Amino acid sequence: MTTLDVLIVGLGATHGLRAAEDELAGSLLRAGAEAMLVRAERPREVRTLALTDLVWARAARRAAVEALSESDPRAIVYATTTAALMWPQPGAIRFDAPAAGNRPGRHGVWQRPVEARRLRQAPLLVPQDPGALAEAGSPDTPSVIVPIPVEPSEARPGETRDIAAMTYATNPYKKGLDRVLAAWEVARNAGEELVVAGLRGPDRDGVRYAGTLSTDAYRALLRRTRVYVTAPRREDYGLAQLEALADGARVVTTAAPGPYAALPLLREGGLGWVVEPDAAALGRAIRAALEDERDDAVYAEHALVAIAPFRRASVDAVVREQLLPRLVHGAERE
Repeated sequence: MTTLDVLIVGLGATHGLRAAEDELAGSLLRAGAEAMLVRAERPREVRTLALTDLVWARAARRAAVEALSESDPRAIVYATTTAALMWPQPGAIRFDAPAAGNRPGRHGVWQRPVEARRLRQAPLLVPQDPGALAEAGSPDTPSVIVPIPVEPSEARPGETRDIAAMTYATNPYKKGLDRVLAAWEVARNAGEELVVAGLRGPDRDGVRYAGTLSTDAYRALLRRTRVYVTAPRREDYGLAQLEALADGARVVTTAAPGPYAALPLLREGGLGWVVEPDAAALGRAIRAALEDERDDAVYAEHALVAIAPFRRASVDAVVREQLLPRLVHGAERE
């Protein structure tokens, strides 16, 4: 049986979750821990959010049980509250947003009470942002806030910002694609194009759908983009906005409920445009961002300074100095 410091049980259901899980595993390894990441096998598609969480929770339990049959970890981290709902044994819980915030009404009828119990039973909570902890009701369980690391991607020779605007819309309603498209009709000039990543759709004048992209292809588009625009109805974290800042794109957004880690930077750092979700206001902000007179290199440098707490070196320090000691030594005290 393999001896481990930390077993991470992830879902890997989306690009964002996989990136967050990989980054946590990488940080733990760089901190000197023996860490292993296992992921749930993707379950069948079901019709409701309540059933979706049920089949994913069962898949996460199966992955954890199999890993525990072959390893003896000193600590377990369940990456998302969904992964912890049917845990085979208690462990720390890492999450961007709780069901208490993103599963209202019938969508979270069974998840919310189970989640509240798990958050009380866990030895440690590892939210990605203070807002996530607040949405969870600020439980008495000890916590360490560990953001998702974000780094600028590697530029290619000769790249220019030849794409006027870009948005990410894997979940079109939640990401407010309808709002973005309406605002783009207000904002765009002849010859300007909005690229919609993460979704297929019918291209039209001024709008091109790029579909699902690899991480490298997505970041390559960001490096060519002048303005990243989003109008979410809810934002659990906002990784895409942080990636846009890391790659030097201006960011236009609406405020939204949810932890939305990037929002304070955009509001207070002079980096973005935060407006109301109506087409006129959002369109004016997009136009202002497109016509921003700041030099691209100056803006990009300012953005990198602002996101310093989210960069890998800063997050690695939190994992090394706070998270790993709490995971390992906390387990030893039990």
